[in-house]
Amino acid sequence: MKELMLGNKAFARGLYEAGCLVASSYPGTPSTEITEEAAKFDDIYCEWAPNEKVAMEVAFGAAMAGKRSFCGMKHVGLNVAADPLYTMSYTGVNAGMVIAVADDAGMHSSQNEQDSRHHAIASKVPMLEPSDSQETLDFVKKAYEISEEFDTPVIVKMCTRVAHCQSVVETGERVEFSKPYVKDIAKYVMMPANAKKRHPFVEERTKKLIEFAETSGINRVEEGDSSIGIITSSTSYLYAKEVFGDKASVLKLGMANPLPVKLILDFAAKVDKLYVIEELDPIIENHCKALGLEVIGKDALPITGEFSQNLIAEKLGIEKPEGLKLDEELPMRPPAMCSGCPHRGVFYVLSKNKITVLGDIGCYTLGAAAPLNAMHMTLCMGGSVSSIHGFNKALGEEAEGNNVAVIGVSPFMHSGMTGLANIAYNQSNSTVIILDNSITGMTGHQQNPTTGYNIKGDPAGKIDLEALCKAMGFNRVRVVDPYDLAATEAAVKEELAANEPSVIISRRPCVLLKYVKTNPPLSVDTDKCRSCKMCMKLGCPSISFKDGKAHIDNTLCTGCGVCRQLCKFDALN
Repeated sequence: MKELMLGNKAFARGLYEAGCLVASSYPGTPSTEITEEAAKFDDIYCEWAPNEKVAMEVAFGAAMAGKRSFCGMKHVGLNVAADPLYTMSYTGVNAGMVIAVADDAGMHSSQNEQDSRHHAIASKVPMLEPSDSQETLDFVKKAYEISEEFDTPVIVKMCTRVAHCQSVVETGERVEFSKPYVKDIAKYVMMPANAKKRHPFVEERTKKLIEFAETSGINRVEEGDSSIGIITSSTSYLYAKEVFGDKASVLKLGMANPLPVKLILDFAAKVDKLYVIEELDPIIENHCKALGLEVIGKDALPITGEFSQNLIAEKLGIEKPEGLKLDEELPMRPPAMCSGCPHRGVFYVLSKNKITVLGDIGCYTLGAAAPLNAMHMTLCMGGSVSSIHGFNKALGEEAEGNNVAVIGVSPFMHSGMTGLANIAYNQSNSTVIILDNSITGMTGHQQNPTTGYNIKGDPAGKIDLEALCKAMGFNRVRVVDPYDLAATEAAVKEELAANEPSVIISRRPCVLLKYVKTNPPLSVDTDKCRSCKMCMKLGCPSISFKDGKAHIDNTLCTGCGVCRQLCKFDALN
């Protein structure tokens, strides 16, 4: 049966057909839909873990038990999961274990543009790299075979375009798989004496994987004009094929690590000029140069951002027919917090009081944008809480009463808890604001340990934030409604003035949740409006100025009433 599928859906289909039994992930664009789609199959147990490290350890436990397993994450999530990954390379697995990592060249929704192939190389774990949805499904199934044949976890590297573009996929049937678990202390207990014996196994496995890469068919040569040879992978392969057609020979690499040697040398010997086309870092290029080959790569193509057909044609001097384009330039639409977003009130209060805000990863990072300009640092998941402690310790009394950490509830569960424990343990006078919007908002409304529901929406364990913070040693824990600006401002001022660590929980559900009932939209009494533009300071997309007066778009306004609290002339009702 053939079906048009997103790459992420095809990945999930591959998990199903391969007999995967356990899947544990943390949502992260562009990887999120893999696990969401997998959860639609009753044959696969799926869960959202608190973070990627936990997810990878869950998947490892399942594989060790003899059941095929999976964990998924975006590229920065692999940093979090690197600790178990590098040691799992030593222990190996029992049943197959597949790891999805989705890179985000162009940084559509990420704080950096790292290349995950470095993790595969450093951990000495094989990595496959599909270029479309059909290859994604096929490579997932192949990854399980490789995992079991070579006793290793296998990474399948996605990217934004493969994950979120559609192509035709031919589906198959599910094949169940199971292996017995056998206790093996020397294999699985990585104390130094055992680890020293496992390291040579890893090196020997790499040699065998290189031999496999030479002949397995995952890497393939497509014959064309021999005057030009192109070594490429992933979406760059598709772009190169569109630009060059049969005017070049192509070595399409489906295995990103380890890279073949003889296959590349044989291919290079058949062409006059050799190009390497790859997004981000020159991994393939450096490998080719180490083999003594002269290649054209990053000296012509950029090391940053996404590639495209036009970019490759331009940088390599290839004539390509121009595509159709709009005659008019479309206006820019910068991202903004939604109308009625519960985070807006908190950031308005922080901006109004000129408070230094160390922020975190999530949709609330948009609090840094104009006109609020209310976030002054964003580093990584959980980084706000740890950083505010260091910030305050460094500045001492100079810092007191003028700075806070702001973190969403899902990032708090991900890696903010340890930072909060550090504040309680090492006692900095820090105030942490947890934005509890009852969901994981930034990746499209996934459940988390504080919502009380699992990935399927069924009732699940629910962590009590107030009790958790108090158990960590915080005496001052209070909850505010961010729609109430006066109460929110009073709480912030009081906690900053207190001479001990404190936590403020800003609690109101995301306005986009289906069960959230909104109020009728507000309107502007133009006779009362004095054009003071106080309402514009919120940065709400519902509010604009027309004909010198405030105007509310009733198709966007949720009636949250925050703007009404700023109007001194009662013009909003």
